[in-house]
Amino acid sequence: MKTNIIKFSLTFLLLCILGSAYANDAGTAQAGTSSDWLSWIFENLILIVGAIAVIGAVGAIFNLNNQLMELNRIRVLKEHGIEVAEKVAIQHKQSLWQRWYKDMTKAVPVEKEADVMLDHNYDGIRELDNILPPWWVGMFYATIIAGVVYFSYYHIADKGLSSSEQYLVEVEEAEEEVKAYLAMQSDQVDENTVVMLEDENELALGASIFINKCAVCHGAEGEGGVGPNMTDNYFLHGGSINDVFRTIKYGVPEKGMISWKSQLRSSDMQRVASYILTLVGNTPANPKAPEGELYQPTEEDEATEAADDQLGMNE
Repeated sequence: MKTNIIKFSLTFLLLCILGSAYANDAGTAQAGTSSDWLSWIFENLILIVGAIAVIGAVGAIFNLNNQLMELNRIRVLKEHGIEVAEKVAIQHKQSLWQRWYKDMTKAVPVEKEADVMLDHNYDGIRELDNILPPWWVGMFYATIIAGVVYFSYYHIADKGLSSSEQYLVEVEEAEEEVKAYLAMQSDQVDENTVVMLEDENELALGASIFINKCAVCHGAEGEGGVGPNMTDNYFLHGGSINDVFRTIKYGVPEKGMISWKSQLRSSDMQRVASYILTLVGNTPANPKAPEGELYQPTEEDEATEAADDQLGMNE
């Protein structure tokens, strides 16, 4: 039973390491970086050593328990006058695992502890002069070797990422995740949160939608037709990005302009509104006469626009 438990524990540890390595490879592949097994082992060295130590401790506990049970069985047999010398000799034929365990622990049998008992006495507690277990000594030297390899790999050969480089990689990955999240949230913009878009690709999409949906009433160049001229500074319903977005979203039914909120996504209405504002100041061939009131940006609008421009520069 003991051997089966140890085998199961070792198998479980191996599966955990392989599973963690696979997850790490999948994550790095998704982020566009190459996986490195040696780097992974160094990063998880404490976890691996700790798992091995736990498995060794479990094995030691089971072995000690079996020894105590065997000693107790022999004592009971002797109390009943049963000859056990031959049986004990047979049972002491050790398996390969038992011999290996004995070599790795150098444990002194309970019945021979008197041979290594020291004279030190601490309130009735006696000290045994046991040697350090070879497995512990082996792990100690293994950590020294791992330290040399680690230092050579990261600091001499400069193969792995330093902590600062790893931080920058993680920051870049986090920024990509934020951008992906914001892209998913773009359709939640409304007339209160909309901002002027400056990206050329976004404006190009807005221009495409304008040609397909709006040009029939406002002209291909925004010169006006059934609808008002988009290239002058006069607006019927306000000239800020919020006003233009609101007009597109809800329409002006009494003047024949439909509401586009059921046909366009919020992100598309933002693109169209931004594109329309880029038409202001153009000189089309046959512009329609100005309609509405002259729009003068307020200080708040100018501050918002400046903030948007600064954000665009930072990006």
